[in-house]
Amino acid sequence: MASPASILPSTPARFKLPFVIGASAAGTTIEWYDFYLYGVLATFFASHFFPKGNDVAALLATLATFGAGFAVRPFGAVVFGRIGDLVGRKFTFLLTISLMGGSTALVGLLPTYATIGILAPILLVLIRLLQGLALGGEYGGAAIYVAEHSPDARRGFFTSFIQTTATMGLLLALAVIGITRLIIPTAQFEQWGWRIPFLLSIILVAIALYIRLKLQETPLFRRLKEAGNSSTQPLRDSLGSGKNWRLIGLALFGMTAGQAVVWYQGQFQALFFLQTTEGVKFIDTYLIVGTAILLGTPFFIFFGWLSDRIGRKPVILSGMALAAITYFPIYTLMDRFSHAVKGADGKVVVGGAHPDILPLILLVFIQIVYVTMVYGPIAAFLVEYFPAKIRYTSLSVPYHLGNGWFGGFLPLIAASLAAATGNKYAGLIYPITIAVISIIIGGLFIRETFRNRIWDEVGGEQEPPMASTVTPA
Repeated sequence: MASPASILPSTPARFKLPFVIGASAAGTTIEWYDFYLYGVLATFFASHFFPKGNDVAALLATLATFGAGFAVRPFGAVVFGRIGDLVGRKFTFLLTISLMGGSTALVGLLPTYATIGILAPILLVLIRLLQGLALGGEYGGAAIYVAEHSPDARRGFFTSFIQTTATMGLLLALAVIGITRLIIPTAQFEQWGWRIPFLLSIILVAIALYIRLKLQETPLFRRLKEAGNSSTQPLRDSLGSGKNWRLIGLALFGMTAGQAVVWYQGQFQALFFLQTTEGVKFIDTYLIVGTAILLGTPFFIFFGWLSDRIGRKPVILSGMALAAITYFPIYTLMDRFSHAVKGADGKVVVGGAHPDILPLILLVFIQIVYVTMVYGPIAAFLVEYFPAKIRYTSLSVPYHLGNGWFGGFLPLIAASLAAATGNKYAGLIYPITIAVISIIIGGLFIRETFRNRIWDEVGGEQEPPMASTVTPA
C-alpha cells in the first residue's frame, strides 16, 4: 500500500478527466458489487446461516444482517472522512476498497450454520459490519475526487458518472450471479455455487487497486494543503460545530433520506418484491430489473447535466415527488402483470409466477428514472454544500446516515410491515412517508448550490488540470 506521503505529490495531475472519472467509477462500482451480493443472495443466506424451522424469521434475520452493513456506514464515514480530510482523498479510497474486497472474499469462505452453529451468523454480521465501514468511506472519496477535478460549471455532469456506480454495481452483481446460476446446476448452486461471486471479488478488487494506484491527489485538495488551509482536526471542525450540524441535519432530512428510499425502493425492493412477494423466477427477475437498469442508467448523466442548468433541488425533489405519487399504482400493476401462483396453503409459490416481461420492465424502468433524478445530482449538491477543509467528513455523514439507515433498512421495514398487516403493499408506506418529509424540508430550508464555485476556496478562476481536454456534452 502506498504511504500517505506518496499520495500528496507536488506535481500536477497527469491524467485527463475521463481517466480520473473512469478509475474512480470502476473502483466504486466494484465496492457496490461487493456490498449488494449479499442482498441479491438473501434467500440463500437465510437457509445456510440461520436456524431452520421458521422461514419468515430466518428471512427477517437475513434482512437485519443486510441492514447491519448499512447501520455502520455513518461510522465508516466518520473514520474514513477524518483520514480523507487529514491525509487526502486518494489514500483513503485505497484503504476502503482493500477493506471491502477482503471482507467480501471472507463471505465466500465462511462456514455455514450446519458446520459451526451460532458462530456462523455472528461471523456473517461481523463481516457485514466491515463492509459497511468500508463503504462509509468509499463513496465520499470517489465523489469528492471527481468533483475536485471538475470545473465549477459542469460539476453535476461529471459527478453523475460516479452516481451510476451504485446501480452498475447492482447490475454487475445480478449479471455475475445470473451467469453462475445458469452454469451451475440448481442443487450445487444452492449448496456451494453461491460462494463464487464473492470469491470473484478478489480479482475485481485487484484490478481496481492497480488502476487507482496510478491516480494522484486532487488538484483542489493539493492546493488547499499547500496553502496550509486544510483541517488539522476535521472531526472537531466538522462535528463539533453547531452550525455545521445544522447543515448536516438539513442535508440528511431534506435530501439524502428521501433520495435513499427512492433508490432502494426503485431497484432493490423492486427486485425483492418480484422474487419474494410475487414468486417470479430468479432468471426473469434478473432480466426485468437488469434490463430496466441498462435502459435507465444514461438518465443519471442526463439529470446530472440538467442540474448544472436548472439547479440540484428541482431535479432531486421532483424525483421524490413523482415516486411518492406513483408507487402504489406502479406496484399494483406489477402485481397484476406478475401472475403469481398460490399453493394449496395459500402462499405464493416461489418461481411459479408467469410474468409479462415487457410491462414489468417498463414499470421497473419508470422507478429507475426516479432513481436517476434523485441520485444523479446528489454528489454535486453535497460537495457544494460543505467547505473543502471538512468536505469528506461533512459530506459522508448525511449521505451514509440517509443511505445507510433510511435506505438500508427499507427491505427489513417493508417486509415487517407486510408481515404485520398481511398487505403486500404496506411496505410502500415507509418510502413514501420519508420522501414526503424530504420534499417539505428540502423545499423550505435547503439553499440551492449549483452556482457555488468551490474553486474559489483555493484561488479562484483556474480550472483543474486537463479538464479542457474533455469534449463538451
